[in-house]
Amino acid sequence: MMQLPLTLLGAALLVATPAAAQSIGSDAAACNNGQGPAIRVNVVGLKDRTGRLKLELYPANDDDFLKDDRDLRAEGKFFRRVWADMPASGAVQMCIRAPSPGRYALLFTHDRDGRNKFNFMRDGAGFPGAGKLGRARPKLAQAIVTVPAGVTTTTVRAQYLRGLGGFAPLG
Repeated sequence: MMQLPLTLLGAALLVATPAAAQSIGSDAAACNNGQGPAIRVNVVGLKDRTGRLKLELYPANDDDFLKDDRDLRAEGKFFRRVWADMPASGAVQMCIRAPSPGRYALLFTHDRDGRNKFNFMRDGAGFPGAGKLGRARPKLAQAIVTVPAGVTTTTVRAQYLRGLGGFAPLG
């Protein structure tokens, strides 16, 4: 039996093993390098591959959840936003850094027309929690993510306006 040098064997294993998905967005390095605290978000259920993607991280309380970022900053509270261009194909994985380990509220939006203003008729949204968004304002409990010192992973299912029932996953 022929023995391969260790370097050739290692190279063969790298080629045979599929590469892990790489996070996208301005905080991608935090997840790709395992430098937390950060949240790796696997986005599923996208309607199409148009526009841009956005993650927003809020304090995990009812008063601050979905509050205007200018107001949060004026009050000295944490807020973080990350944008990413839509990849042409493959799995979509974004990353957002947290200021420290703890509980936060996470919002995902799919800005399909790239105008940086949420269009209820076209754009999508999602949270880590299960269930459809419907027509009411999302509940804080749907958005909670606990972030450790490292990188945590969560899945967000994109939801789009589906008639009178409001926002729901496509499938």
